Amino acid sequence: MEQKIKAIQYGVGKMSIYTMRYMLEKGIEIVGAVDVNPDLIGKDIGEILGKEKLGVVVTSVENAKEMMQVTKPNICVITTRSLISELEEPYMLCAELGINAISTCEEAFYPQNSNPTLTNKIDELAKKNNCTITGTGYQDIYWGQLITSIAGSTQKITKIKGSSSYNVEEYGIALAEAHGAGLTLSEFEEKIASADNISAEERNKIIEQGDFIPSYMWNVNGWLCSKLGLTVISQTQKCVPQIYKEDIYSSTLGMTVKAGDATGMSAVVTTETKEGITIESECIGKVYAPDEFDKNIWTVEGEPTTTITVEKPSTVELTCATVVNRIPDVIKATAGYVTTEKMGDLEYKLRDLNDYIK
Repeated sequence: MEQKIKAIQYGVGKMSIYTMRYMLEKGIEIVGAVDVNPDLIGKDIGEILGKEKLGVVVTSVENAKEMMQVTKPNICVITTRSLISELEEPYMLCAELGINAISTCEEAFYPQNSNPTLTNKIDELAKKNNCTITGTGYQDIYWGQLITSIAGSTQKITKIKGSSSYNVEEYGIALAEAHGAGLTLSEFEEKIASADNISAEERNKIIEQGDFIPSYMWNVNGWLCSKLGLTVISQTQKCVPQIYKEDIYSSTLGMTVKAGDATGMSAVVTTETKEGITIESECIGKVYAPDEFDKNIWTVEGEPTTTITVEKPSTVELTCATVVNRIPDVIKATAGYVTTEKMGDLEYKLRDLNDYIK
C-alpha cells in the first residue's frame, strides 16, 4: 500500500488514548473520530491525547456516516461497549460503507456462540461490500493464542483450565456495570446471576433471539474450541458476586461500593467437547482493593501438564496494542465477520503497519 492506512477512532474514552497513540506511532493516519459525549464532540484528538492539535475533531454519532464517506478510511477502530448488540450500529455502518472494523468488544471476539443472528447479519453485509469485521483485545493472546501454543507442545489434553482477573476501574463505566459492580447482592442476583439459572434449551432460545448476555469467557471458550478443532457438546456459565470487607470508592462508577456489596463478579464457563477435552475458564472483573492486582493463570492438563502464570499484566495497554497490531491482518482478511483464530497468530509488528499491507 503506497498510501498510509487511514483509520477512524469510534469511541474516544479511556481505551482510545492508547489505540490512537499506538496507531500514530505505527504510521497510521487517523482521519476521524466519533463519540456520543457532548464534552468531546468538536474537540481535536490532539488535545485528547495531550498533544498539539492534529486537525481531526471528534464527530457526533449522528454525523459519523457522512464523515466516513468523506474521509474514506481503511479501518474503523471501535472502543465502546462490551456486547455485540451494542455495536450493531457502528458495525453495520462500516459493513454498509465497505469499511473494515475492529473492536475491543469482548463478545465480538467470538460472537457466533452467543448472538449468531446478529453476527450472520453483519457477516452478510460485510461480504456484500467486501470488508472485514472482527473483535480482539487482551484475550487474543492471553486467553487464546498463549493457550493454544501450550497445547501445541502437549501429547494428550484432558482439560484446559484458566482464570484471569482485571480491575474494572480501568475500562470505563460500561464494563463496570456489566460486572455488577456497585449492586447489592439481591440486585446482583436479580440482574445478573438469575440469567444463568435456566435450562440449556432456554439458553439456546435466548441465544437465537439475540438476548443472551455472555460472560467474556463464553466467547473465549468458543474461540479456543474453533482454534483447536473441538466440537462443543454443552456449555454453561455461572456468575458469582465478588465482595470486600470494607467500602471501596469507584471513580469509574462515581460511587462508594459499600462493604458486602458487589465489587464485581466471577464468571465461570464450562465447555464439554465431543473429543473429551473440558475447558473451564473463569474471569474475575471487579473494583480492586488496594492490595489486588491483575493475574492470568492457565493450566493445560494432560501429558504433560503445564501451567503458565502472568502476574500484573498491563491489561489495558496489551489490549490496545493487540488491536493496533491486528489492523494489517484485518485489512488482508477475507470479507465477512472473521474471528481472529482464522487470521493466523498475532505477531509483533516491528515497522510501520503500512509496510505489512501487500
